[in-house]
Amino acid sequence: MRLKDALTGGIGKLTIANVPSPRLNAETLLMFTLASDRAYLYAHPELELTNEELTRYHEALDQRTKGVPAQYITGHQEFWGLDFIVSPAVLIPRPETEHAVETALHLLMDSDLRSPRVLDVGTGSGCIALALASELSNAEIHACDVSPAALEIAEANAARLEMSERVQFHASDLLAKIPADLAFDLIISNPPYVAERDADSVEAQVRRFEPHNAVFGGETGLDVYQRLVPQARERLAANGWLVMEIGAGMEDDIRALLRGWEEIGTVADLQGIPRVIAAKRPTQRVAAD
Repeated sequence: MRLKDALTGGIGKLTIANVPSPRLNAETLLMFTLASDRAYLYAHPELELTNEELTRYHEALDQRTKGVPAQYITGHQEFWGLDFIVSPAVLIPRPETEHAVETALHLLMDSDLRSPRVLDVGTGSGCIALALASELSNAEIHACDVSPAALEIAEANAARLEMSERVQFHASDLLAKIPADLAFDLIISNPPYVAERDADSVEAQVRRFEPHNAVFGGETGLDVYQRLVPQARERLAANGWLVMEIGAGMEDDIRALLRGWEEIGTVADLQGIPRVIAAKRPTQRVAAD
C-alpha cells in the first residue's frame, strides 16, 4: 500500500471512530510508524509501505480508536520545545502548563538571586523542572513525586535531555521527605485539580488512561492545594514564591487558601481562564483558622 493511501485510510478510520483531529492523529501515528517527520510524509506519497510497517500503523490506529492518547502510543510529547518520554504512569504535559513555567521564569529573573533554589512538586514526567533547568543555568533545581513510576520517567527524561546533573529528584509525598535543611526561593506545582464530582465532564480518554491521582484532587479538587500551601509556606525562603497551576473556576478558592500571603496574582491562559496563581511567602506567620 502506498503511503498516501495508508494516510487517507487512517484519517477515514479515525473519523468514523469520532477521534478528534483525525488528520493530525493519523499523521502523528504514521510518522511514529516510519520514524519520520511530516515533511517526509508529503514528500513521498508514492512510497510503498512494507507489511511490517502497515501492521504497526494499523495497530497504532486501533489503539487510538479505543481512546488511547496518541502520546501514550508514540511515547512522546513536546513541552517547552523539548521532547519528553511519556507513559500511562505520568500526566501528558499540556501547553497550558507552560504558563506556569513562564511565570516562574519571570519571577526569578526579576529577582537578584544568582543561584535560586527551586522545587517542582509532583513532577510527573519532569516537564516543569527540566524546562526550568533548560533556561536557568545557575539554578539549583529539585523535583519530587510520590509515584516511583513517575520518578523513573522523569529521571529518564533528564538523562535523555542531558540534564541529569541539573535536577535532583526525590521520592516524596509533597514536601514530606524533602531534606529539612533546604529552603526554596520558588516552589512550583501543577497539582491534580479536577473534582471527583466533576468526573463525568472530563474527556473519556483522560478518565480512562491518564493516572487518576495526577488528574483528580478529591471531591472538590482542592485536596492537594490544602496540603501544599501550608507546607510551602514553611519551606520557602524569605521573599520566596509559590507558583501553582489551577483549574477553571478555582481562583477564589485558592486565594482563600492563600490568605495572608503577599502579592497574589493570576495569569490567564490563551482562552482567558485564570490558569496560574503566584503568591509571595508571608512576612508574618499566618494565623490558623
